Amino acid sequence: MENILLVANVIIAIILVLLILMQKSEGGALGIGISQDSFMFSRSAGNFMTKATAIVATIFIICSLSLTIISRGELTPTTSVIDKIEENSDDAPEIPESKN
Repeated sequence: MENILLVANVIIAIILVLLILMQKSEGGALGIGISQDSFMFSRSAGNFMTKATAIVATIFIICSLSLTIISRGELTPTTSVIDKIEENSDDAPEIPESKN
């Protein structure tokens, strides 16, 4: 199950990157030379692309969270670092007394 979600997550990530790169820039510098007619057409296409990007991004986040939850179940509980230090401090050798 984890491998299937991992492959799906990679595919969704690639689709998300492609959707973002296909969108038209709304900045003024890159939009020079676009007529008003194509602007109206690109607005509806941009609206669709924006919604598609939001949906794919939501699916990507849900898939990533589910991968985290699934992989977290395989972890075994361990002892605390503080407990390990306390266990090791009991086994520490004593410093010999100096003979002056």
